[in-house]
Amino acid sequence: MKRLSLLAAFALVGGSMFAQSTWTGQDANKNYISTGMPILTISPDGISSGMGDVGVATTPDAYSSHWNNAKFAFIQDAAGISTTYTPWLRNLHVGDMNLLYLGGYYRINSRSAAAASLTYFTLGDIDMTDIEGNMVSTMHPNEFAFDATYALKLSDNLSLGATGRFMRSDLTNGQTISDGSGHTETHAANSLAADIGLYYQNTVDKQQEFALGAFISNLGAKLSYSDDDNDKEFLPANLRLGGRYTNRLDDYNKISVMLDANKLLVPTPPYTKDGVDHPSRFANNWSEYNNIGVVQGAFQSFYDAPGGMSEELQEIQLSVGAEYWYAETFAVRAGYFYEHANKGGRQYATIGVGLRYSYFSGDFSYLVPTTTIATNPLSNTMRISIGLDLKPTK
Repeated sequence: MKRLSLLAAFALVGGSMFAQSTWTGQDANKNYISTGMPILTISPDGISSGMGDVGVATTPDAYSSHWNNAKFAFIQDAAGISTTYTPWLRNLHVGDMNLLYLGGYYRINSRSAAAASLTYFTLGDIDMTDIEGNMVSTMHPNEFAFDATYALKLSDNLSLGATGRFMRSDLTNGQTISDGSGHTETHAANSLAADIGLYYQNTVDKQQEFALGAFISNLGAKLSYSDDDNDKEFLPANLRLGGRYTNRLDDYNKISVMLDANKLLVPTPPYTKDGVDHPSRFANNWSEYNNIGVVQGAFQSFYDAPGGMSEELQEIQLSVGAEYWYAETFAVRAGYFYEHANKGGRQYATIGVGLRYSYFSGDFSYLVPTTTIATNPLSNTMRISIGLDLKPTK
């Protein structure tokens, strides 16, 4: 059970899920991009999370809705369903915060497929107190997203995917937030968003295969937790690009290497250094920043960093991963994720294993942080995925 003041609780669950340093003179170059519902960017499965969170061009599976919806058009099985359980903040011995994912797909014909997924995040029970420490109530904050996908092969090697998503973020259960300036009535935030993906896959010969992917996700309306039009959260709209190379060494052994580059399509916020404004080219204050439109912000995100192109490059996250399969039955995985220190500083290694038997699958991953700059809520956490895939009838 957690005991927080009303204002502190709202700040905890309404901002980034990753602990970030408070701005100081020593942190003058740090300019984090914060969004609403950051759970939409968290790896939902024990496969990609064992390979440094790569996924845009990995082998198609039931989790392709998150990584690249166009991959569904190349899925081999007739239908499947998978689910993942991810404990949250277990490194801090928090026992009632969890991320759950359920996804399924159906291959319509040899050129198209449909899929759907549900993501649910619960922050457990939070005892709310006022600024004097008096008990107010117990909250049960939670968030969920439901999406539906259609994927189509445009050619024998290229596919296109489209996804529609509904999201609901209920972080305050309608509580009134009080601070020195007054009271703010809050409510659950709802939004709609869309994803679009491209996937290219080509077999060079019987041994070698390569794939390329591009995926834009979570492009949609901002989240609003109150009636204040100047206090809305961008969704974590995101661009992911990457590739995969697979080599079948023989009839039993196969190895793949993968690389993803990832960037939020969210404008860079203005920041203050030593008490002097260094405003973004397009946002001289927070009010103007919060009123930037979603589409404008997506384009602007490529060239609006106050630090110029060098800061823009810092906003690119990199993931690299490798996977080894023996007889399509047992897999070993490893990977690394890198985020620049000025943009959050998450850097971690991952390992994982996978098992396949008949129609059933099980995948496990483990995250090991390699820096103390940022606290990762999944540090030293085991993620578990189980799945059922039906083979096509002959």
